Amino acid sequence: MRAITQDVFGGPEVLRLTEIDRPEPRFGQVLVRVHAAGVNPTDFWHRAGGGSQGRIVPLGWDVSGVVEAVGPGVTLFAPGDEVFGMPRQPEPAGAYAEYLVAPARHLARKPAGISHAEAAALPLVSLTAWQALVDVARIEAGQRVLVHAAAGGVGHVAVQIAKALGAEVIGTARAAKHGFVRALGADRVVDHTAEDFAEVVLDVDVVLDTIGGDYGPRSLRTLRPGGIVVSLASPAEAALTPVARAQGKRALFMIVEADQAGMLAVADLVERGLLRATLDTVLPLEDAAKAHELGERRTTTGKIVLAVRADASGGQG
Repeated sequence: MRAITQDVFGGPEVLRLTEIDRPEPRFGQVLVRVHAAGVNPTDFWHRAGGGSQGRIVPLGWDVSGVVEAVGPGVTLFAPGDEVFGMPRQPEPAGAYAEYLVAPARHLARKPAGISHAEAAALPLVSLTAWQALVDVARIEAGQRVLVHAAAGGVGHVAVQIAKALGAEVIGTARAAKHGFVRALGADRVVDHTAEDFAEVVLDVDVVLDTIGGDYGPRSLRTLRPGGIVVSLASPAEAALTPVARAQGKRALFMIVEADQAGMLAVADLVERGLLRATLDTVLPLEDAAKAHELGERRTTTGKIVLAVRADASGGQG
């Protein structure tokens, strides 16, 4: 099968299209014929050598495709079923390939009516937002939620999930992207390049920090007592926890995990018309290096996706 591999750590140029052996499903696993794979910042980090304890790993955690075969004991899916998910995270998955083996319970049925490209754009960002907002922050209807980088991959999904759960949503984004963020459902958008969000946003219950650095301490200033900052940027952000506690607030760092219950919740939101992925760019598998170059510019609106098969942007597999 065709797959994107690398022999050394480095920039996007180290990625190359090669032929490798097709995997076979074992107990509790399914073999997925990949139609599309999402591209995420964690892919760039692992490619450059920042993850997996210095090991080169197969890239790609977001997948949408069709079940090709099932291993012994699998009852949830059968060959021909359309599925999507974020298998194995934080362990390697290898979605930048024509086939992928995944634990069956790390996948969910692909929502009807969306393409494989759209489905592949959803798992990692949607599970991240769902776990941060629902499992960690436990947001409730009527609460105020501040989402940083609201036009980005996680941000644009978090805005929609928070609105679907009945929250008032404030997003930060460049002025050129305000219309996009409002169209997602944001009640207010702040241009972080023109004004200090910490000076103009007050009495927030939940902050989703996708940026890190000084955004964490500044976000604490926007919280009402008992509010929480959930950071996704770096383990270093965990240092904010005691600072927040001293102020009668909370701050936690989290990493997204494979989660079928979360995937089912995401699929439900999609099918109810409450969540959609915005595709910034769709490129063929062989252009993985170009996809990484675009992603590392940090100017995308929504997600970059690799079309592993020609029909990835069609409605059905």
